[in-house]
Amino acid sequence: MLKSIDHLILAVDDLSISKNFYSDLFGFPPIWEGVHKGLGTKNAIFSFENMYLELLTKNGDGVGATFVDNHIKLNGEGLAGIALEVVDINKASLDFAEKGIEVGEYINGEGLSSSKKIRTWKSLYLAKELTRGIFTILIEHSSEKILYKHTEDSSHIKRLDHVVINSNDPDGAIKLYRDIYGIRLALDQFMKDWGGRMLFFRINKTTIELVGKPDSKNNKDKLWGFAWSVDNIEQTYNRLIKSGIEVSEVRSGRKANTLVCSIESKASPVPTLLIQHF
Repeated sequence: MLKSIDHLILAVDDLSISKNFYSDLFGFPPIWEGVHKGLGTKNAIFSFENMYLELLTKNGDGVGATFVDNHIKLNGEGLAGIALEVVDINKASLDFAEKGIEVGEYINGEGLSSSKKIRTWKSLYLAKELTRGIFTILIEHSSEKILYKHTEDSSHIKRLDHVVINSNDPDGAIKLYRDIYGIRLALDQFMKDWGGRMLFFRINKTTIELVGKPDSKNNKDKLWGFAWSVDNIEQTYNRLIKSGIEVSEVRSGRKANTLVCSIESKASPVPTLLIQHF
């Protein structure tokens, strides 16, 4: 049913400040800046090899502005939603119906850039009762998809390695991501050191990492953090230090044959890991 993780939505209070921080973090500026007139929001989009990150803020009145405002009031700035790409949104709707899940009609979306370019798409908003509390949309791009701009700089961020979701019900998550969405469950492991389960769902060479904590009092899942893949973590580390971004020392990762470092800057609203694979 699903083609890829299309993008992650990051709700921010001041788009200009967040845009500058992530430009320094990633090593390049956003590929798109624009507004959603009908939603009351404006955005900046950073494009990568396997997905894009959308910084979203309120810009007037509308359901989008209300969504951003409520998320920031309840949770502060941070990851607010995930968009999953489908090839054919009508077929996706039928696939859900065959599983006994009604998703309604798709909505046509439009974004207008600061240079008057237009992006269009079709989207289905999934009920939070289905998605375990995470704001989730299915999206089919009607216009040309925003593409990653290749760079030869080894210090730049190249792709999303994984996004982290916290959950108190790993079995419920398996039912959603594997059985309903059809995403491959690549790992289901009990972690003795903290008494929970680690689940890896893989799609388009990207991982949804679910951390299962059964003692949690929260009965909803929550987007928590992300990890970005780099070609040369030492070069990335040095670039970030020069940019004034606080970052931990480079260390061996939990996974074999990896090096990692963590973003520690207070300007970062999302727990962020950088990782180099060998």
